[in-house]
Amino acid sequence: MNLRSFVLTVLTVVVSTLSYGQENILNADNPDEIGRKTEEQIMADNDKPLEYGYVDKRDVLWAKTTWETIDLDERINFPLYYPIDTNNIGANRRSLYDVLVGNIKNGKIKNIYSDSYFTETRTFQDLESTMSKIDTTDLGYEQYNAGETVDPQYINRRDITSADISEYRIRGYWYFDKRQGELRYRLLGLAPVAPDVNFIDDDEPDMVPLFWVWYPDAREMLHNAAAFNRKNTSMPFTYDHILNARRFSSVIYKEDNIQGDREIKDYVVDNALMQLLESERIKESIRNFEMDMWSY
Repeated sequence: MNLRSFVLTVLTVVVSTLSYGQENILNADNPDEIGRKTEEQIMADNDKPLEYGYVDKRDVLWAKTTWETIDLDERINFPLYYPIDTNNIGANRRSLYDVLVGNIKNGKIKNIYSDSYFTETRTFQDLESTMSKIDTTDLGYEQYNAGETVDPQYINRRDITSADISEYRIRGYWYFDKRQGELRYRLLGLAPVAPDVNFIDDDEPDMVPLFWVWYPDAREMLHNAAAFNRKNTSMPFTYDHILNARRFSSVIYKEDNIQGDREIKDYVVDNALMQLLESERIKESIRNFEMDMWSY
């Protein structure tokens, strides 16, 4: 009897977990209902991103701003990169770039900027010139010079897609909360980085951030978008959880400093190894601050 009860309990947990990970997949009457919550589920879930608590200026004993690079070639960062081909996959799975661009298009993410200091606002119309390139072939120019309408087949359009995103840059704020007695991190900005669209087909194109998103404004949309969990597909991570919990590998490329927030590559020149060691030194200094607070 005990064994039977144990087996039933395990099956119940598994079924409930699967139901959570693939919304309504076990109760769907047709494929269109997969991923859709019932009205009862919506009322019971109250599924929102965990709100940031208020932090008074007097509670911040120490702080440092850092800029980091998340390299999408690293395996641990794959959940932020894939899927890059959306033709053969369900609508409930999209890459972080597609989630950002989709919500910028529909107006749900409003606070987008051209730089990490959030000084110059951008609109989606402003971004189109940096995210797509339109070229006319020689035959198209011949038609144009002859006063004819250019045939669409002679116009080449190249758009930046998820496959072109090589990394993400983030700006964050490390601070020691003396009321809580712990070191904390607050993500402030996020930027996808891709080749310059005008030189995207060159052998070594320049890499540029396409836009910067004020992260608190995008949290709700990222909380509603799930990334793949390769260890348990029934429990996907949300992008908000991945970024807030720092479930990624990154390298610091800049910190706030007296020299106008100069980057590491500006004072450690032409030496990738020493630049990486300098990044690790900055990380270690941040970790050591918290440890030193508890040293007597």
